[in-house]
Parts: sequence; structure tokens; C-alpha cells
Amino acid sequence: MEDFITYAPVASAIFAVTIVISLIAFTNERLLRSLMLHPYSISRGERIYTVITSGFIHRDWSHLLFNMLSFYFFAFTLERDYLGHWQFGLLYGVSLILSDLPTVGKHRDDPGYYSLGASGAISAALFSYIMFNPLSKLYLMFLPIPIPAILFGVLYLVYCVYASKQSHDAINHDAHFFGALSGIMITIFLNHQVIGDFLRQLGL
Repeated sequence: MEDFITYAPVASAIFAVTIVISLIAFTNERLLRSLMLHPYSISRGERIYTVITSGFIHRDWSHLLFNMLSFYFFAFTLERDYLGHWQFGLLYGVSLILSDLPTVGKHRDDPGYYSLGASGAISAALFSYIMFNPLSKLYLMFLPIPIPAILFGVLYLVYCVYASKQSHDAINHDAHFFGALSGIMITIFLNHQVIGDFLRQLGL
């Protein structure tokens, strides 16, 4: 962990803070509720801070574990090898906000809708990584078959669109989708040369 702090201090801080706040919120329902994204309030100028705080809390252990594993596999390498410290922090923070804005608009008149989790920002980190490494091999959980990152990304976006339209679960698929798009756009904004490198790796 000491090496992580040295070469990826921003990712290390986000990782630690997210785990600590999530664990505290597990046993404090009042705190959990106050930090959750609430589009109805935000659209009326209240609880605007939840656009950020909702990204540092999780529903349960499995939700936290899945998101932190995803963060671990991509965020530290992204900060160390590709973006650097301040650029990674900017990508994560801005994506955390941008990924939730469509949800705020979509559910602005639903007082019963709440959302939480870091999935939007983590999707941004994942897709930023894919922009730098489109042909690297990724694995789907419970399926030990390597998939090219670019194919994984396409399937991920298609699934997010499909799942959002179905809306049969409590997962905020819109945040996943718009987080991914935010990650791509911010990566290109910060590193214009990534487009050429991306296309060259694909042989285009």
C-alpha cells in the first residue's frame, strides 16, 4: 500500500476515503440518507452537495467490494502511467458530477428516488484506461475469458443503454453510461494525442 501512496496518491486517497465513509454509513442510516443523491431536492436547489457525497457511500458490502475492486484494477495504473496526479483527480471528480446530472434531470420530480455509489466515476476511469489500452485484455467477473478492452467497452455501453430502458433493478445504469462517456471526453480533453494512439493501436 505504501507504493500505491507514492506513485498514485490521489487514487490512494479516494480509495481510502470511500471505504471509510462507506463503512461508517453502513451503521448509520441517517448519515447514509443525508449523503445519497436526491434529484428531487437538487432540482429545487437543496442538497446539491449530494452530487459529490453520493459517490463516497455504498449500499452494502458487495456493492462496495465490487466498486473498489474495479477501482483498484484501473485507477492506480491510470494515475501512475497515463494521466498523472492532478489530471486523474480532475477526471474522477468531474466525472463523478457529470455522471449524475442526467439522473438528476430524469428523476427531478420523483421525491422517492435516491442513488448512491462511485460507479459513474469508476466507469470514467475504466473508459479512460480503455482509451490508452484498447487492445489490453479484460475479464468479466465469473467468466475467466479475456476480452479485448475495446470490445468490453462497446458491450458495456450497449448493456447500460438496454438496462436503463428496462429499469427492472435499483442500479443507476445511467450513471454508468454517462460516467463512461465523461471519462472518454475528459481523457481526450486532457490528452489530445490519445486519439491518434488509440486509432494506431486498432490499426486504423
